[in-house]
Amino acid sequence: MAFIIKPLVTEKMTKITDKSSTERTYKIKGEERKKVAEPKYGFIVRPEANKLEIKKEVEGMYHVTVIDVNTLRYAGKRSSRYTKAGLIKGQRRAFKKAIVTLKEGDAIDFYSNI
Repeated sequence: MAFIIKPLVTEKMTKITDKSSTERTYKIKGEERKKVAEPKYGFIVRPEANKLEIKKEVEGMYHVTVIDVNTLRYAGKRSSRYTKAGLIKGQRRAFKKAIVTLKEGDAIDFYSNI
């Protein structure tokens, strides 16, 4: 069963990916340390998917090594509008976001097959 609906390619997610994929050096008590660059990518997944299923599917689809998976649940938003027929009420579907952290050196190119 496919748990990944689509990759997240938004300005916010692109900023997170760029920020996480650059190496940084910082000092702690005079000692210089390097932070390892571990890129992060976002996906919209089915609400019933768990972290292990998401990890397995990303590794299978993109041939990368997944270190960590963070998930966020979003409730469906209610909406209403006035039309000629009267007031119409509805609700959007609930969805789940997954932010996947990859091993250093791995990358996913969403635009490779265009």
